[in-house]
Amino acid sequence: MSTRRKLLKRALLRAFAVIALVWVIACCALYQVMRQPPETFARFIAKIPGPVPFLLFPFETLWTHARAGGLQVGDPAPDFSLTKLDKSAPVQLSSLTSQGRPVVLIFGSYT
Repeated sequence: MSTRRKLLKRALLRAFAVIALVWVIACCALYQVMRQPPETFARFIAKIPGPVPFLLFPFETLWTHARAGGLQVGDPAPDFSLTKLDKSAPVQLSSLTSQGRPVVLIFGSYT
């Protein structure tokens, strides 16, 4: 009986180790996908059913670290392009900053 119990403990420990290893690998893979452009991440996450990533992985922590960026106070903003609200044309940040005037960016709702 004692030998049987030891074998069971060893099998359970191995199973737990395999599950933990698979979880760590999945966390690393999810982190790497989060570091990709948003379109790539969206295609990947759309294929995962329901709340699985939010329940099984530290999603918010991984997201915060993956998307943190490296800008410091005083660094110039990276160039980007956005479509105007009326969808008439795109506006690129570099075209506004090249005019020598300050540019103020407001993200969010002001209503």
